[in-house]
Amino acid sequence: MTRERLTLYDTTLRDGQQSQGVDFSVDDKIRIAEGLDALGIDYVEGGWPGANPTDSAFFTAAPKLRHATLTAFGMTKRSGRSASNDEVLAGVVNANTPAVCLVGKTHDFHVSTALGISLEENVDNIATSIRFLKAKGREALFDAEHFFDGYKANPAYALDCVRAALAAGARWAVLCDTNGGTLPAEVGRIVGEVIAAGIPGTKLGIHTHDDTGNAVANTLAAIDAGARQLQGTLNGLGERCGNANLVSLIPTLLLKEPYASRFDTGIRRDRLPGLARLSGMLDDILNRVPNRSAPYVGASAFTHKAGLHASAILKDPSTYEHIPPETVGNARVIPMSNQAGLSNLRDRLAKAGIEVEAGDPRLGEILAEVKAREDRGFAYDGAAASFELLARSILGRLPKFFEVERYRVTVERRPGAKGAMVTVSEAVVVARFGPERVMSVSESHDPVTQADQGPVNALSRALGKDLGPYQPYIADMKLVDFRVRITSGGTEAVTRVLIESADGRGRRWSTVGVSANIVDASFQALQDAVLWKLLSDGAPVLGEPTRSVTFLP
Repeated sequence: MTRERLTLYDTTLRDGQQSQGVDFSVDDKIRIAEGLDALGIDYVEGGWPGANPTDSAFFTAAPKLRHATLTAFGMTKRSGRSASNDEVLAGVVNANTPAVCLVGKTHDFHVSTALGISLEENVDNIATSIRFLKAKGREALFDAEHFFDGYKANPAYALDCVRAALAAGARWAVLCDTNGGTLPAEVGRIVGEVIAAGIPGTKLGIHTHDDTGNAVANTLAAIDAGARQLQGTLNGLGERCGNANLVSLIPTLLLKEPYASRFDTGIRRDRLPGLARLSGMLDDILNRVPNRSAPYVGASAFTHKAGLHASAILKDPSTYEHIPPETVGNARVIPMSNQAGLSNLRDRLAKAGIEVEAGDPRLGEILAEVKAREDRGFAYDGAAASFELLARSILGRLPKFFEVERYRVTVERRPGAKGAMVTVSEAVVVARFGPERVMSVSESHDPVTQADQGPVNALSRALGKDLGPYQPYIADMKLVDFRVRITSGGTEAVTRVLIESADGRGRRWSTVGVSANIVDASFQALQDAVLWKLLSDGAPVLGEPTRSVTFLP
């Protein structure tokens, strides 16, 4: 059976860039566009030429896409001038992209209130602008702004706007839930009514926002009703609550019925494992910590914490997984926690390359120690690297790379070079490597602004400044996330610090420290992070394996 074609349109570089805190550089946009192209996306919307210098420079650089159609975004011409004399429309055309998407009003309230023109004039502006693009040899798309709200208020007028765009030559009319307040049942009903009114679904797209948490569901409802183009963004970026998340939609369409057998998205199954990497690349560009709970690609998407689940997973992963994680480039994780059983423990040790006989009494010792430590505030379900170190310690398989004899941290308020008062954090770490003893001193500061970044940053700098023979092993190591939680209140409050580290090989690992003192808890987690790096990189051992974590306070 021939499958129907679904067309995928990405607007990460335009609508996604409207997310609070998102500011792409030209190089960022080029990397993302090339990644989308490699995945197999049909359209990559690059931005609005002329709206800002970055978007204009991006279209001047114009990445060479092999599959995707690079698309510029703009708006229909303004009233009182011709399409050829509208400088905003001219800027979009001058971007020289093969396709152009224009947004226009389809809600009568917005036409009368926001634009202040007649309904008939707005329809004429839509049609004139689309004809202008077609005359320039461009593929034209029309974003029907506020379509669902407009249809509910005045269905005849909303349909007139869409018909005008299509009659003028638009390849697609995209129905936009601009305010994000429409629910899936409404979306499905309205798209069905639009098609029943004579507008073919092969010319209809869907563009949803996530203000009710239904952007993905609304998109699927529109597809079910007959729309054949879908718009969205990587990781659900977008204004306010974001747009429909293509990272969730794409695997759903490729792997779930009835979509998998009914539709062809243009994305090959063998490219799907690259989805997790593409999602992670965007987070790296934005310097954001990835959403662990993200469907399909999140670190927790295939994490099985409960002992009952883990036991079944070891027998047959399909008992608690809806797809194999490697299908989308993810991996199964069975962490350790106070809910863990021997099944979790044995699987986790095996993944760390630690072979232990099934009846080894030390398995029970490890499990008991994990539960006892979590009762004191540790959290190993989010700190797999610290768990591995603990297990190796109990098993007598933890090499003694070095030991920290002492450390000191000071925070000083003093006049700066320009006379203004500044805060400076300084740390001293004394470590021993066999017979060698090294003292490292470091201040905390931002390399650009020179502003103080706190005592933990100073400790991290001092610890990583001189690790003697191990310095080459940690040269590419960096701290990428730092989280603090108070696990009990009052004067005996216990602080838990979770640290995520990364290296030049693209690996990320998490470690934990617990203490009544936040600096002490942080230092525990920092040392665990360094030790795990040395273990995983096969650093030479200066001493014999020991049952105790000698460098932990």
